Amino acid sequence: MKIPLLDLQAQFETIENDVLPAVLRVAKSQHFIMGELVERLEVAIAELAGVSHGIACASGTDALLLSLKALRLKPGDEVITTPFTFFATAGAICNAGGHPVFVDVKRDTFNIDVEQVAAAVTERTRAIVPVHLFGQMAEMDNLLELAARHDLDIIEDAAQAIGASRLIGGEWRAAGELGTTGAFSFFPSKNLGCWGDGGMIVTSDPELAACLRKLRTHGGAKQYHHEEVGINSRLDAIQAAVLLVKLPHLAAWTEVRQKNADRYSQLLQDVDAVECPPTDPANRHVYHQYTVRAERRDELKEHLAESGIGSAVYYPRALHMQPCFADLGYVKGQFEISERACDEVLSLPIYPELTQQDQETVVDAVREFYQ
Repeated sequence: MKIPLLDLQAQFETIENDVLPAVLRVAKSQHFIMGELVERLEVAIAELAGVSHGIACASGTDALLLSLKALRLKPGDEVITTPFTFFATAGAICNAGGHPVFVDVKRDTFNIDVEQVAAAVTERTRAIVPVHLFGQMAEMDNLLELAARHDLDIIEDAAQAIGASRLIGGEWRAAGELGTTGAFSFFPSKNLGCWGDGGMIVTSDPELAACLRKLRTHGGAKQYHHEEVGINSRLDAIQAAVLLVKLPHLAAWTEVRQKNADRYSQLLQDVDAVECPPTDPANRHVYHQYTVRAERRDELKEHLAESGIGSAVYYPRALHMQPCFADLGYVKGQFEISERACDEVLSLPIYPELTQQDQETVVDAVREFYQ
């Protein structure tokens, strides 16, 4: 029996009767870029994130890039982030004109270490980009205090964390709600994914929202009139139609992901060679990935593949060790927790359509490898 890392075909079968007519309506309208459906999606995602404005764009990468461009970074401006994340996080900083400054992550959550962020702040620091990795929010409460002390912006990389929340001051605050902006991705593999690329910026700052809407359309609020140089980053109506069909299912899908995560942690508790991912008690984890630490990780991954089970390594090389960032001057061993994670992490199937029998098969294969 084959168990893929992600089964989008199984998800499609549950929504086929709703999503195909929605896409057909777009085809019949012949209105393919932006428009009413995109505006409806912007309102819905803003409401989910607990903010006032949603600004749709072409990808999660662009959601980060546009957010950073809106900060008007100047040469030498530093932006602090983590080296244990997808490349887009630091790539967007560079493409917006900033200078990435890496600090290590915490061993348990894989999220940025706030104490190290504090130590890295200089007079050139302009912003912090925390990543809510694998579906669990970073320590936004502590980051907000730090940012307030130094007058810094926070751009939340919430690409993997739509629907996640954190208990702050007795209230559950949503991913994307607390930063200057929050950036979401609708890449097909995400918890809320479209049928191509798509992204969303969320904010409660009306002036910033207006600026971002200009930046995503070549820097102009009116066609052929450009107040500044922006980029072309608009969301297709077909993608909005797909997402509007999927969005009402997100809470239920998230709940199943959480139950699947709990089941894995129970089934794997007697496998000493595998360390299950803990959840910060202040967080509601949405499990974009269920990522374990495993001894002999690469051999285990190969064994699972031979058993017909999908898995993935997010991420095999920390960003400070990427060749394109060599001029930043970082060296191997500088961020030991991130580097060790790159050698140990393995993500197992966690999608909502996964059955209990599927999970037991996965764990049996893991147990078989170590026995």
